[in-house]
Amino acid sequence: MNTNRTIAVAPGKPGMSADRKAAVAIGVLYIIGTVALVLSAVVTGGVLTGPAYLAQVAAQPNQVAIGAVLVLLAGFALAMVPVVFWPVGKRYNETLAMGYVVFRGGLETVLYIVGALGWLLLIALSTQPDAAPLAGFVRTTVAVTWDQLIAVPFALGALMFYVLLYQSRLVPRWLSAWGLVAAALYIVPPLGSMFGLSSLGVLMAPLFLQEIVMAVWLIAKGFTPRAVVAEPGISTAPAIETSLAGAGAL
Repeated sequence: MNTNRTIAVAPGKPGMSADRKAAVAIGVLYIIGTVALVLSAVVTGGVLTGPAYLAQVAAQPNQVAIGAVLVLLAGFALAMVPVVFWPVGKRYNETLAMGYVVFRGGLETVLYIVGALGWLLLIALSTQPDAAPLAGFVRTTVAVTWDQLIAVPFALGALMFYVLLYQSRLVPRWLSAWGLVAAALYIVPPLGSMFGLSSLGVLMAPLFLQEIVMAVWLIAKGFTPRAVVAEPGISTAPAIETSLAGAGAL
């Protein structure tokens, strides 16, 4: 009897794939960035508020310096997220993936650096006589950066990211849809503050919570396997094909 058949032998899995590693790295970076930002706010919150803020900075410079370092850490961690995601995202929508890199990996990071350097400059000014006018300008610049400017690249980058995730189904659609709605809400408080509306900060909470949930999901589950596609010419699951022909001689 003659039979012609092909046997596909799937390779073993000695370790995580590149996409699985990227998902875990993104989740870890999100958590590092978020925790660093929260800690920076806790460390510096009581020092940089009130009319006597300059005297408070002079009395507690280490707290402000630690806060600045935490902001730089957060900026670096969050800037690396779109960089790590780029090799995966560009397979589905290169324009959105690049936009995510530009807004969250570039513009947002620059603003984090501006804010951190502003805090460090306040430490230097706090010990100088007659530095109050310049210190006031620096403090206002940092406040505008945190409260308004940084929200624009953050929200635009997030919208591009979640549109790409929704289209590609790399994560469950309920999770990417949550991110889309939350990113749209996130931009409302900064815009509202321009018109004197200062009680809208709660609208930023859904995106904060969503990113934590997504970070945990990516670490635990990774990207949805059926959605992951390979680079052109590269197979995500290469198989060893063995053709058996003329087996009737057995």
